[in-house]
Amino acid sequence: MSQTWWRGAAIYQVYLRSFADGNGDGIGDLAGLRSRLPYLKDLGIDAIWLNPWYPSPMADGGYDVADYRGIEPVFGTLAEAEKFIEEAHELDIKVIIDVVPNHSSTENAWFQQALAERGARDRFWFRDEPNDWQSIFGGPAWTQVADGQWYLHLFAPEQPDFNWDNPEVHREFEDVLRFWFERGADGFRIDSAALLFKSETSYEDLDGVHEVYRRWREIADEYGERVLIGEVWLPDQERFTRYLRPDELHTAFNFDFLSCPWEPAELRRVIDLTLTTHAPVGAPPTWVLSNHDVTRPVTRYGRSDTTFAHGGRLHGMPSDPELGHRRARAAALLAMALPGSVYVYQGEELGLPEVEDLPDDQRQDPMYRRSGGTNRGRDGCRVPLPWAGDEPPFGFGGTRTWLPQPESWRKVTAEAQAADLGSMLNLYRTALAHRRDLLGDGTLTWLAMGPDVLAFTRESGLTCVSNLGTAPVRLPAGRVLLASGPLEDGALPSDTTVWLTSLK
Repeated sequence: MSQTWWRGAAIYQVYLRSFADGNGDGIGDLAGLRSRLPYLKDLGIDAIWLNPWYPSPMADGGYDVADYRGIEPVFGTLAEAEKFIEEAHELDIKVIIDVVPNHSSTENAWFQQALAERGARDRFWFRDEPNDWQSIFGGPAWTQVADGQWYLHLFAPEQPDFNWDNPEVHREFEDVLRFWFERGADGFRIDSAALLFKSETSYEDLDGVHEVYRRWREIADEYGERVLIGEVWLPDQERFTRYLRPDELHTAFNFDFLSCPWEPAELRRVIDLTLTTHAPVGAPPTWVLSNHDVTRPVTRYGRSDTTFAHGGRLHGMPSDPELGHRRARAAALLAMALPGSVYVYQGEELGLPEVEDLPDDQRQDPMYRRSGGTNRGRDGCRVPLPWAGDEPPFGFGGTRTWLPQPESWRKVTAEAQAADLGSMLNLYRTALAHRRDLLGDGTLTWLAMGPDVLAFTRESGLTCVSNLGTAPVRLPAGRVLLASGPLEDGALPSDTTVWLTSLK
């Protein structure tokens, strides 16, 4: 099996608005990202995945795309994007960009034409009468236009769904893929990958999607080692792995692992299920602890309920920051030791907590508005990063960031953590360096160390042991390479992970 770069890569997710600001307007941009490429190189990642950078009214953080072949002016220019890809490649960092094929923006030229001409509406889902479908963001999934017809939007009203029964839509996105591959993109993360086709009764996981991705795979293969990554939320693992057949997507996000509580039996079950379902199709698993849509691990793992579920039902639940920090460190080493690729969401390496006390008038997530405030939305994991200094904007750029940063973040800036050998940042740097040499793609062999302990060895001889119980456990033979926290008289304490190598 080809050991291509993406099979064992460490991929860093950049939410561009919140990463770094290069022009002083308080919003992250390509200039800021380019200036921080040395930081990402030092962190030890293999690739960057960027959330949408296209021209957009930003009704949903850029997932309402007005033009799939341009760059949002707030972020920079197309020439600057090409320069960024070139500079990343010079540092041996791959670039993965988001593509959003389920829906566009109401500002998209096709939709504007559809509003003006009834004869141009077949690229979207227009109907004389709506059905009872509800938006994933809350409220009805249909909006009426001036002449009385209704259009479908599974997300916000500003995000009309494409009609994938129309061959024009197929040709458009095939051309979009080629446009960015020609500019050096190494792959695409496909937003809402299972939702493209609709029937009278369903809009998820219809068989037509597989024909689309087989064609996209042919296009990707024309350009060499390019990767297609699906955002596929499906409870049925068998149907999930259909997207990963050898002629379809290369890999897909593992949301079962991301959503899993900090419980040994559940984690073991999810890891085993992931490995056994990926093996027959030859696809590498992905391990994800956080992203731009979910509660940050430091906050989630400090709660009495450590699961994750959409809808904001756990927002504001008390969280023990010390416990959450300890578990997040342990979870990071566990995830990085597993076979396959691993994703790091910006700020995860700094141990940033979820910002749950944002002023309501500054929340921008449509989930908050559409739910009438019952779902607090996803803004709390999208607050701009703290780079340096003792007060906001903490070196992010400008004088006021687009979402406010907590004053307490002075303790977790990248600058403050770089000088602290025991910091989360240095844990990630050290782990990613060892991971490149010893881990990545492959298999694991479980070790029996009791019901509260997850322990396994990898082909390189590295052993990973995570203690999720309350009592310390004795470690197997080996030299301690890295631990998420201090040992107790040679034993592994609760909520701690250790990497061991052979005694040589």
